[in-house]
Amino acid sequence: MQKQHVQSASESPEYKIVNGEEFARNMFRLLEQGGHVLNKLLERPDSQSGPYSATTQMTAANDTLSDLMRIWWTDPTKFAEAQGTLIRSHAELWNNTLQRCLGQEVTPVIEPDPSDNRFKDPEWSQNPYFDYWKQAYLVTTQWAEEMLDKTEGLDPRTRQKAEFYLRQISSALSPSNSPFMNPEVMRETLASNADNLVKGMEFLLQDMSHSNDLLKISQTDTTAFEVGRNLAVTPGKIVFQNEILQLIQYAPATEKVREIPLLIVPPWINKYYILDLTPPKSLIKYIVDQGFTVFIISWVNPSEKLARKTFEDYMQEGILCAADAVERETGAKKCNVVGYCVGGTLLATTLAYLAARGEKRFNSATFLAAQIDFTHAGDLLLFTDAEQLDSLNELMSERGYLDGSRMANVFNMLRPRDLIWPYIVNNYLLGKKPFPFDLLYWNQDSTRMAAANHGFYLREFYCDNRLAKGEMTIAGTRLDIKKVKLPVFELSTKEDHIAPAKSVFAGAALLGGPVEFVLSGSGHIAGVVNPPSKVKYQYWTNNKPAKTLEEWTKSATEHPGSWWPHWAKWLAGHSGAWTAPREPGEKLGAIEDAPGSYVKSNI
Repeated sequence: MQKQHVQSASESPEYKIVNGEEFARNMFRLLEQGGHVLNKLLERPDSQSGPYSATTQMTAANDTLSDLMRIWWTDPTKFAEAQGTLIRSHAELWNNTLQRCLGQEVTPVIEPDPSDNRFKDPEWSQNPYFDYWKQAYLVTTQWAEEMLDKTEGLDPRTRQKAEFYLRQISSALSPSNSPFMNPEVMRETLASNADNLVKGMEFLLQDMSHSNDLLKISQTDTTAFEVGRNLAVTPGKIVFQNEILQLIQYAPATEKVREIPLLIVPPWINKYYILDLTPPKSLIKYIVDQGFTVFIISWVNPSEKLARKTFEDYMQEGILCAADAVERETGAKKCNVVGYCVGGTLLATTLAYLAARGEKRFNSATFLAAQIDFTHAGDLLLFTDAEQLDSLNELMSERGYLDGSRMANVFNMLRPRDLIWPYIVNNYLLGKKPFPFDLLYWNQDSTRMAAANHGFYLREFYCDNRLAKGEMTIAGTRLDIKKVKLPVFELSTKEDHIAPAKSVFAGAALLGGPVEFVLSGSGHIAGVVNPPSKVKYQYWTNNKPAKTLEEWTKSATEHPGSWWPHWAKWLAGHSGAWTAPREPGEKLGAIEDAPGSYVKSNI
C-alpha cells in the first residue's frame, strides 16, 4: 500500500455555503417536497408486502441475517475474538486519521478495489474526513464477509442467501450514498445552495409517476431514444403475426445470401431489440451484413387476456409457428435457430420435444447466455422457493400477468452496486439527469409476463430443474435433452449474474451432439452485445474436452475483441451455399415495417 498524500489547505476544495438565504429557501422546499414524496411512497404498492418488493426483501434479509447472528452467538468466545479484530482495525484507522490531521503521512488500513467506481473522486483519499468514512466502511464490510466465510454449519442455500443479503445491505450502507459523506454531493450541495437536492426530489417524483408496481429509478435519459427512430432500425418487414408474436424478416444487405435462413428467439422477459440497438451495436445488422437471411421473433407485451398462455403455447405458437412461417417464406426445409436467455431455455425445450418425436426442423442451434441445467443458476434461485412462488402465483392470478418492474427489480438487486445506487446518487442527490445510454434504455423498457407461462418457467426450471433431470413433459411428450444431437454453438459470459457461466457449461454438457462452447468477457448483456468495432472485451475458445468450466478455462485460448466474427464463421459452415437474396414478404406478404407494433406496445 502506498502512503497517503497529506493534502495542503491550498489543494483542498472549499466546502462552504455560497448564499445562505437561498440555501435556507431550498432546504424548506426540500422538506416540503420530501413530505409529499413520503406520503406517495407509503401509498405505493411497493411499500406493501408482496413478491419481489422492497418490503418483502427487507424482511427476508432481516430473517436471514438474524439467523446468522444466532449462529455466531453459539460460540461467544470466537465471536468476541472477531469483534476484537474489528475494533482493533477501527482503532488503527482512527489513529491514522488523527496523524493525517496533524500533517503526517500514513499507510491506509485498507484500499478499495481499483474497479470500485464509488470512490474515484480524489477527495475520498486526499481529504481525511472522507477517507475515514471510506476506510471505516471497507473495514467493516470486509470483516462481515470474512465472518460469513468462516461460519461453519451453514447449508449451501442458507449461505447463498446470507451472502446475497449481506451484499444488499453493504451496498446500501456505503458512505457514497450519503449526502453528508460523499465529497461530490457535498460540493454540489454547497455550490448550488442545495438546489441539486431539490432537483433530485423532483426527479424522484417523476420516477414515481412513471412507475407501475415498483419504483423504477431512471437509469438513462429516455427522451434520447425511440424504438424505430434510433433503436431497432435495421430495415425489415413483419411477415407473420399471431396472438403472442410478430415475425420480422430483415432486408438483405448483400448480393448473395446463405441458403439456410436464421431464426432468432429472444427472451420474452425483455424486448427483442437488445440484439438491434443503434446500428454500430446491432448483432442483427452485423449478421445480415455477413449474408444471412435473418428472422426474429418480437414477443407481444401480454395483457390479462393472455393470462392462460402456457410455456407449451410459447413453444407451439412461438418457435414452431415462427419456424413454419420461415419455411413458407423462404422455401427452406430447415433453418438455423438462435435462443437468447429465456428464449434459449424455450429453444432447448423445443429441441428436446422435436427429438423425442423424431422431427428434424432445425439445422443447427445457437444458445446465447441460456440455461438448460439450473443447478448452478446463481442468486436468482433465491427468488424461486415454494413460499415466494406461492405468493407470486397469487399475485399473477389476480392480474393475469407479472408486471415487468418486478423482474427488473430482481435483476437490479443482483448487482446493486452498479444498477441501483449509482443512479440514486446521480439522480436524487446530485440532481442530474442520467446519461443517455441505449442499453439502459432497453433495460428499462421491460415487459409483462403471462401468468401461466411465467409460473411454469419458474417452477419447472428454477425450482425443480425438470428438463435437466429428464422429468419434464410437454404436450404429452417426455423430454430427454440428450437426444438433441444437432450442432450447437454455446456462448456463455464470464461475469453473468443471470445465467452464470458455470450453469451454462453444465447445460451444454447435457446435449447429445457436437457443442462449440465459447466464453465471452463481461456479463449477460455486454458480453453478448459486443461489436467488433470496439475491442472492449475478449472471448475464449477451447476444443479440448473438459468436465468442468474451471478445467475448460485453464487450457482455453484467449482472443481479443468480439466473438461475433467467430460465430459468423461457425454459422456459415452450417448455412449451405450462396443463393439469390430474399426480399421480406415475397410469399407471406408484409404486414408492416419493422420493428412492428408489438415491440412498441406498453398497454
